[in-house]
Amino acid sequence: MTEQRKIRVAVVFGGRGPEHPVSCMGGGNVLGAIDRTKYDVVPVGITKSGNWVRVSAEPSQLAVSGGQLPSVEAIASEGSEVVPWAAGAAPAQTGGVVSSAAAQIPSLFGDVDLVLPVLHGPYGEDGTIQGLLELAGVRYVGAGVLASAVSMDKEYMNLVFAARGLPVGPYVVVRERDWAGTQPGELAASSESVEAKRVLDEIAELGWPLFVKPARGGSSIGTSKAHNMAQLQEAIATARQYDPKVLVEAAIDGVEIEVSVLEGTDGGPPETSVPGQLLVNGGEEFWDFEAKYLDSASDMAIPAPIPDSAAAEIRRLAAAAFEAVSCEGLARVDFFYTPGGQILLNEINTMPGLSPASYFQKMWEASGLPFGELVERVLQTAMSKRPGLR
Repeated sequence: MTEQRKIRVAVVFGGRGPEHPVSCMGGGNVLGAIDRTKYDVVPVGITKSGNWVRVSAEPSQLAVSGGQLPSVEAIASEGSEVVPWAAGAAPAQTGGVVSSAAAQIPSLFGDVDLVLPVLHGPYGEDGTIQGLLELAGVRYVGAGVLASAVSMDKEYMNLVFAARGLPVGPYVVVRERDWAGTQPGELAASSESVEAKRVLDEIAELGWPLFVKPARGGSSIGTSKAHNMAQLQEAIATARQYDPKVLVEAAIDGVEIEVSVLEGTDGGPPETSVPGQLLVNGGEEFWDFEAKYLDSASDMAIPAPIPDSAAAEIRRLAAAAFEAVSCEGLARVDFFYTPGGQILLNEINTMPGLSPASYFQKMWEASGLPFGELVERVLQTAMSKRPGLR
């Protein structure tokens, strides 16, 4: 009797977007959690320049070390030869690293059963790799093309939520054409600034302070808090370094609550974790990148110290948000909860952070689902789907 073949799964991490190190941390955490008795795991990194690199990576190589964030480049540069996959060389023949040319689709995807794209932000969580995998006929973990694209773009995410009757906070979209010619610290007076003045009038109605962020970003990269007009223009300039489209949001007086969501089993409804409340104790003004990944003073209270009725409603809204964008697999949904008991949706993350510092798995652990079992569940959910168009 022949032994049953293991499921071959490619764990893809890194990427061209600004959340590259966050993705590497998540990739390492997942690599350490997958059951190797059931899965033949193929670690695949994408460098910041777009090279696809197959490596024999240990999870410890993808963790924060000495305050330094991990990268695919760091793994690929440790005395290992990098050659095109087209050459047909195996990792063992090249010192543990095999790479494709930039923007070249790796032929490896034709040899795996499943892809787990631990990728965040543009070029990974926005429907791009999802479309590539559907075109290639490869099963993958997580949301499909439409859900990924809509959820990545906070403008259209809010439009979908509002169309479904879900509560969102006030915001203004600043497009590149609206802000052309306007420099930080000045308001242009020429006719070319008409659109900028219109947008500023809309922003003025939001009141102060304001949060300014890239419309298609994550991990609070490029996000700033503005208390006046000068800071607003600086914040928009900062956000535009990451995305030509920017979202300006009214600051909500309330605590931040998160909920982890999993696709239901056997066609059932989405399942939600107990909610957690973010706690920032390191002096940051808001939950920025440093607070999320580098500041040990930041934490989460699980379960969130809010009334049971509010927790139940937040979980209901999290499941509703998951279904509103046709999400699949897994997600994390973020909320604001005000002192008056109002609940507002902030965003949905279709590939939530999976690093040891991330709270997606911690909320599931507090709900009775350990990380290893969580990873197994999302892999099996993906394997149950047909390849190609879903």
